[in-house]
Parts: sequence; C-alpha cells; structure tokens
Amino acid sequence: MKTKNFLFLLVFVLCSIAATAQVQFDAKVSKKRLGINERLRIDFEMNQDGDNFRPPSFDGFRVVGGPNQSISNSWINGKRSFSKTYSYFLAPQTRGKVTIAQATIEIEGETYKTLPVEVEVTAAVDVPKDGNNADFVASENVHLVAEVSNANPYLNEALTVTYKLYVSHDVSITSQWREIDTPKYADFWSQNIDNQNNFKVYEGKYNGEDYRYVVLRTTVLYPQKTGELEIEPLTLDIPIDVQGNRRDIFGRRVMERVNKTISAGKRTINVKPLPLEGKPDGFNGAVGDFAFDVTTNKTKLNANESMQLDVKVSGKGNLKLFTAPTIKLPNTLEVYEPEHNENVNTTVAGMQGSITDSYTIVPQFKGTYPVNPITFSFFDPSIEKYKTITSKEFTIEVENGPISAATANNNSNDTKKQVVLSKDNFKYLKLDANLEPIAQEPFFKSALFWSLLGGPFLLIPLFILAGKKRKQRLNDVEGNKLRRANKLAKKYLSEAKRNISNPVAFYESMERALHNYLKAKLNIETSEMEKSHISRLLSEGNVEATTVENFIELLKSCEYARYASSSTTSVQQDYNKASEVISTIDKQLQ
Repeated sequence: MKTKNFLFLLVFVLCSIAATAQVQFDAKVSKKRLGINERLRIDFEMNQDGDNFRPPSFDGFRVVGGPNQSISNSWINGKRSFSKTYSYFLAPQTRGKVTIAQATIEIEGETYKTLPVEVEVTAAVDVPKDGNNADFVASENVHLVAEVSNANPYLNEALTVTYKLYVSHDVSITSQWREIDTPKYADFWSQNIDNQNNFKVYEGKYNGEDYRYVVLRTTVLYPQKTGELEIEPLTLDIPIDVQGNRRDIFGRRVMERVNKTISAGKRTINVKPLPLEGKPDGFNGAVGDFAFDVTTNKTKLNANESMQLDVKVSGKGNLKLFTAPTIKLPNTLEVYEPEHNENVNTTVAGMQGSITDSYTIVPQFKGTYPVNPITFSFFDPSIEKYKTITSKEFTIEVENGPISAATANNNSNDTKKQVVLSKDNFKYLKLDANLEPIAQEPFFKSALFWSLLGGPFLLIPLFILAGKKRKQRLNDVEGNKLRRANKLAKKYLSEAKRNISNPVAFYESMERALHNYLKAKLNIETSEMEKSHISRLLSEGNVEATTVENFIELLKSCEYARYASSSTTSVQQDYNKASEVISTIDKQLQ
C-alpha cells in the first residue's frame, strides 16, 4: 500500500514539474548595480517561439542599442532545445533605484509576462584604464567639445557655440552618428549653421596631442536675459572602430566596433546687463555696430502724388531683435503704415545686413513741409559705449495743389482768402449711382412663410410615434436581452468570422473567443479552463444541460481541428452553432 502511495505521489510531482516547465519567459540583466556612465544589457529569453513581443518602456533609461534578436535551436540525444532572445543596451538617465517594467509575448495564444527587474544606478564610476579594453580606448580617443566665443557677453550681444568632434589617429569613425540630445537654448535667440552635408576634416591639437576634427555645427546665440544662463549639452551616439585583441590570418589586429555616448557638457554663460550710464532716452535695445540713414525717392511733387521715405538701419548686430525709429510728419501729409523689409544674413560672426521701413506719403495741399531729424541710438559692445546717429533735415516741396487754411493764414497780411479746391479732389466720387428698383415678392404671408410656420406642428405626431416605439422597445425585456446576447456573440466571434475561409485559423480564433467569453461571464482564468469545471459553473448558473453540452462540443471541435482538417461546410456550421450557443448562454446565465 505504501508503495502505491509513493508511486502516485512521484507521478503527481513529475506531472506538476512538466506542466510548470512548458513555457519560460524571463528578463535577465548584465548587472544589478552600475554607474550612471556605464551601460546595461537586458535579455528577454524564452524557451518557445512566440509572437507580438512588446518590450517595456524603459523609463529612466535611454535605448542606445537593440533590439538584437538571437535564436538557438539544437537537438541533443533526440531532445530538442530551443531558445530565443531579444537584447537591448541601455544607458541610465538618472541615479537611484530604477525598475524595468514587464515585457509581454504571446505563445500559442496565451500572453506571458516577465517579472519587473530593479536596478540601482550609482554615481559615475572610474572606467578601467586598460589599454586592451575597447570601451576605454574609444572613450580616450574620441571627444566632443563645445567652444564658446564669448562666455561673458552683454545682453543681446552675439556669441557663437562651435561643436567639434575630435578623433585621434588610433581609431576611426566609418558610420554615421546619431543625435540623442539636442540643445534647446532657453533664454537665447538662436540659429544653427549646420555642416551635416559638407563635413571637412581638419588637423588640430587636443590636450597637446595630434587629432583630427570636424566642425559639426555652429550656433549663433543672442542672450535675452542677464545673469548666469546655461547652454544644454549636445549628446551623440557614435559608432567607433577600435583595434581589438583578435588577429586575422596575417597577424593583423581585427577592428572592433564600439558604440559610445559622448556629450559636450553644459556651458555657463554670464550675461552682463547694458550699462545705465550714458543710456539715451530713445534707446530701443539695438546692440552692435550700425549705420543709420533716412532717404526719399523725391522731395518735389504735386498734391495727391505719392513719394517714398525709407528709414534704414544697416550693419552688424541684433538686427531682427529691435525696431527702427518712427518718423513724425505734419498732419497735412497723409502717411501710410510702413512696409518692413529685412535683408539679414546670419553667419558665424552673427547677424549682418539691413532692415528698412518704407513709408508711402501723399501730400494733400500745396506748401513746404520740413522733415525734422530722426535719432537712432545703439550700444556698441566693442567700445562698451552708447552711440547716437542723427539723420539730416530736409524739406518736401509740394508745388501744385490746393492751399490749406493754415497756409493761407500764414501767407496773407491779415486778409482772409477763400481756399480754392481743385475739382480733382472729388474725381473718385461717383455722383450718378444708377440705382434700379428690385422687384421681389414680400416674405410675409408667402408660401415659404406659411411652410416654415406650420412645418414644426406637422412633425409633432412623428415625434410622439417615435417616442412610443422607443418606450415599447425599452419595456421589451426579453427582446433587449436577446439583442444584447446576439451583439455579444458577434463581438467575440468577429475574429473567427474573418478567418472562416481558413479552417485552422478559424478554430484557433473561435477557441480564443470562447475562452474570452468564459473569462468575461464566469470570471475565471486560463488555468481553470477544464471542461468539467466549465460544465459545473454553467450548470450552477441555471444554463440548460443541452446548451452546456453544445458549448463543450464546440470546445472539442476546436481541439480536434488542430489534428484533423475540416471542410468549409463544417466551419460554417460550427460558426452558426457558436453564435447560437453564446446567445443562449447569455440569456439563461444568472
């Protein structure tokens, strides 16, 4: 008797181990503790092939490599061994304990998840200074530098940031790098001058040693605030070819590729405010070295003719960040809104060119109109002083036209003269309107008026009839239950219906639909999907025995279909039977 009990227990334990060892899906990391300047490798391994692999979001990390996929399939002593791995390389973004969330995959219609993995990220650690270590060699021979032309500028004074990539002669870069972080330049007006399509290699020095370098980008900045302002770093992911420890058949060392994340580091700019001493009253924020001029296309014209007056600021400085001075003219000159034109180029030295405000002026009366000088003030950072430029005074001569009352009073010797107006002043007014009467039927008491008035009353019986129909439909409890059941059946069997022409895919989809339906209605898990257990739960829910039998037969049909082919006719019959059974269970289940 004891022997039988022992054998029974042994068989039970072996079956349990076999059941639990069918599918394995694990997440493995290369290390549980690493510095913020190190990298982490994580492998998602499974012992059976699956579909729809979904990695976690990797919050707190930046993916710098992967996914790399590897498959191992071997036979040892007639036993098959299978392994599939998805690998990622991660760079930590923050210190502290970071949790890598779960990854998911579908294997034979079931969804499996890995356990969350907790990793501790510490402060930067010392890189092993091993001349044979490829990572160390790459980090010691490639450098990204941000060169700032002026770390202590005035407000609105131009400065440039030049990003240079230095590469020693011991390593090489043969593949294109990738930008990971791009500076946003908060509190600066900025414009990039990219060299991405036309890199030129220069020879230079880095820490006293010979290096090659390329200029990646030059950015022109104009600070808009005073005080200490930070320039965010530019970060690149660069593939670097390093001589490895392996050698080819000729004894030459084989190149090994290493991906490194290189940052230029933050730079701090101390922006000085513009001095208050000597600041002119009309100063409007212009910083640089400028010329100022006011010109006209003519100074003699007749009344109602137009002329153009240009206010132009040219030179080098923050031309796009201020407005030119405005002009003040007598009220008898009609002045239109100026047209603003910019002819500005942004180079490594900053903005250069000119801005122009063009005014259109139309005099109304005959006379002489002086244009007073206009002043323009700016701050020159090269001499750290303000400068003011004043335009020349000139007059506008209106030779022919009507005489205004003010001009007549000034030119007479206490003798009032009547203002003579030219008939051309009214030549744009149309005196004959050529109006014609419009023959139109009045709207009041028209056919359209009575139809719009009585139409809503005719719709009232239709609304009453529709309301009664809706009320009857809501009171039909059995009918509503039947409609809900049919809708639920169609919902779960929609995927199976799409695969009705493919019997194998159809039965797989229908089996998933039946399982999902049971999960929703009976609140059970996949591990509880035993036919006897399902029959007992449905019977306890007052489902008729014939309906339960039909449902179990459908599950059996899905299982048999894995091993035997089915015709299209039987597939259609099973689909109709599944729709009917789900609808019936939904009505009877309590």
